[in-house]
Amino acid sequence: MTMPYPTALVPCELWEGEAAAVLAEAAEAGRRAAAWVRSLPGPPVPSPVGAWLAGELPDVVEAVMGGLDPQDCDHMAPDGRVIGGTGGADPGMMEALAAVAGKAAEAGWLTPDQHVRLLAVASAVTGAVQLLVDDPGTAIRHGLLARQCAVIDHAAGTD
Repeated sequence: MTMPYPTALVPCELWEGEAAAVLAEAAEAGRRAAAWVRSLPGPPVPSPVGAWLAGELPDVVEAVMGGLDPQDCDHMAPDGRVIGGTGGADPGMMEALAAVAGKAAEAGWLTPDQHVRLLAVASAVTGAVQLLVDDPGTAIRHGLLARQCAVIDHAAGTD
């Protein structure tokens, strides 16, 4: 598969200082969301999903948002091959975020509001990564990543 445009049009370049503030805010939004996930009530009886909600999931949210990397975007190799970026997110962590929809359904002790907010956090974190993979310049320069952070904060009740 080849991209229909030259490599020069794939905006993986960081602008001096512009990205640093946005990435720092993304990391902070991830920390706030992780703290909210950790604050969710535990199950009445210990369960694997309860342990996952208290440990792995918030760690993933925090790590992904703190590790966002605009330089790790989709781009074209000199030979025309498309090289997929990860936005700085470990594929295993992205799998954990994708599992939220199924695992949250098993957390019957959470309220519907908490379920919805948990799904929104996972979705917005996944979306933040995808924005950087697809077009980091637009995501940073036009405030798309900042808007994802605002969604994360709202879903986590920290806005």
